[in-house]
Amino acid sequence: MKKEKQKDLGTTRRDFLVAAGLGSLALGIGAKRMEAAEVTENKQEVIQGFDDTQTSTDTSKKWVQTHDRKIRVGIAGFGVCKFGAAFGFQDHPNVEIVAVTDLFPDRCAGLAQACRCDKMYPSLEEMVKDDKIEAVFVATDAPSHARHCLEVLKHGKHVCTACPAAFGSVEDAEQVLAAVKQTGLNYMMLETTTFRNDTYAMRQLYLAGALGELVYTEGEYYHYFGEPLAAYKEWRTGLPPMWYPTHSTGYHVSVTGGSLTEVSCMGIRSVVPHLMPDANVYQNPFGTEIGLFRTKEGGTARIAVSWDTPGLEGEIGRVRGQKGSFDGNYAGLVESLPDLQKPPLPDGVSAGGHGGSHGYLSHEFIMSILENRKPLIDVAWAMNMTVPGIVAHQSALKDGELLKIPQYEFPG
Repeated sequence: MKKEKQKDLGTTRRDFLVAAGLGSLALGIGAKRMEAAEVTENKQEVIQGFDDTQTSTDTSKKWVQTHDRKIRVGIAGFGVCKFGAAFGFQDHPNVEIVAVTDLFPDRCAGLAQACRCDKMYPSLEEMVKDDKIEAVFVATDAPSHARHCLEVLKHGKHVCTACPAAFGSVEDAEQVLAAVKQTGLNYMMLETTTFRNDTYAMRQLYLAGALGELVYTEGEYYHYFGEPLAAYKEWRTGLPPMWYPTHSTGYHVSVTGGSLTEVSCMGIRSVVPHLMPDANVYQNPFGTEIGLFRTKEGGTARIAVSWDTPGLEGEIGRVRGQKGSFDGNYAGLVESLPDLQKPPLPDGVSAGGHGGSHGYLSHEFIMSILENRKPLIDVAWAMNMTVPGIVAHQSALKDGELLKIPQYEFPG
């Protein structure tokens, strides 16, 4: 990614609170740290992140529609998180929901109602045969993401998927990468950190040169599971934390477009009964994993994922660069800063949950197809967010052994 040069103010160091939206942005970040689900007697009433949260959208501007065509979309998956409808594809002016699917008939009917769609299929494998569908949103269980994306691509359709891109398997990740390269179709992972208020601001600052090269990144994802959260075939129970890394790794990859090259990761054994190795199919002993990564730019990143530490919850990140840092506010050497507010969305499309990211993710995927370009979180970004976690878990099982991480690029 090419960064625009900014004037360096030498040894003068000042703190800047950006008037155009950063005051409200800081409030949004504070709200983000409080947005964890309300919990009563360890039972989640609202799943963390799915409540609508404050967004730094610039409300003084209006989105201008540049294309009349509607992308014909199929949606797969309406489980406990109801992801299939959560990103607002059904509300986008350039989308027609052609069909929906879920393995459970009652959930399939619920998804059809939420998406205002009459056509239902009993499985993704059946839905992708529908020639009217141009693109599919894979909102199924995480262990099926790679397999389902490969099935969609095989049938000549663009695909976007919930995170992570692959589930504990570097080989699965690389199969998806190969399929995207072979077909030339659009692939996007809907990683929520990318359009959170703080990460969006970090990316704008980085691209404008206001951070310089990053020396240190922190990305943290805390989601307390005192009791298992329901899931298809109980895939969440005992899940190795670093197999679900993208809410943390996104704080580096989404900001810089770079990658993580090596990792030493420590796993902490859990005292929560369902997170103990004899209680989960993964034989995973860890409820928390914390990795120290080397970055492609030569910096360092600390990435944490935790299921068993009550208290502060959510997706949290900070960056420190050679010219400036960002932790809710910018502090640094550069005085001329870019606009840190997110651009407007189409009327009727809500920014939604996970830090006001949902609507921006679906919009980016649809516009990438209309504009015949790769999406922001393309297959390389997706793998550079996902695979480091898979390798980190391997490191944790080897008591923190330093391991190399495969690197992914995608031309164009």
